[in-house]
Amino acid sequence: MTIFVCMDDTDNLNSRGTGRLARAVAAELAKTYPVRGVTRHQLYVHPDIPYTSHNSCGVIHIIADGYQHLDEIFEIAREEMLNDFIEGSDPGLSVANHEQIKPSLIAYGKDAQSTVLTQEKARTLAKNLGIRLEGLGGTEDGVIGSMAGLGLALTSNDGRFLKIGTIRELVGPQTAQTLLDAGIDDIYTTDGRRVTTGIIWNDENKSVKPCPVKDQVILFVEEVDGELKAVKRN
Repeated sequence: MTIFVCMDDTDNLNSRGTGRLARAVAAELAKTYPVRGVTRHQLYVHPDIPYTSHNSCGVIHIIADGYQHLDEIFEIAREEMLNDFIEGSDPGLSVANHEQIKPSLIAYGKDAQSTVLTQEKARTLAKNLGIRLEGLGGTEDGVIGSMAGLGLALTSNDGRFLKIGTIRELVGPQTAQTLLDAGIDDIYTTDGRRVTTGIIWNDENKSVKPCPVKDQVILFVEEVDGELKAVKRN
């Protein structure tokens, strides 16, 4: 069973982004629980939606059983987020196991990528599904994206990994085999060819960003002038 911890609207223009905070919270949770990884999910960019730079949420994936751990996980994440609270941010936090994430929440997550949603809808959905959801400051608009991230993460077909295995330790160009050994399940070109050998080129100071696809960790690459370059997808 997987427990998902989702946070949104945690930053301002002068602070670290939601992704970095999600990784920090994941590191704290990993002291007690087995954390599989952290994913980023793109939400709707629209003039009526306040956001800092890209309007994305971060989801921590924890391997744990049942409902008994949900409150403790929530409290650990909540404390870390409150300790890092930035004036001008509007954070929201939610925690749910996969059994609580029903089709209505998956649909809500998809809607959040193309529609302006409201706090009321997010809070009503959380109440009806028995999901713990809380705004942690500011306008609390982060509850909207926080609920959306739960639905998107469960599909295992959205967003990209900010942390999985040891890939963050590998920056710049790497061999395909090194990346596969670090926690990536497969590498594919965007036109459908499987890659098992050769060099995968990436920015010198960046790690690759694989995607969740059908419960697997897939890195997409494209061939440019005879070289395979890592692709960063939303």
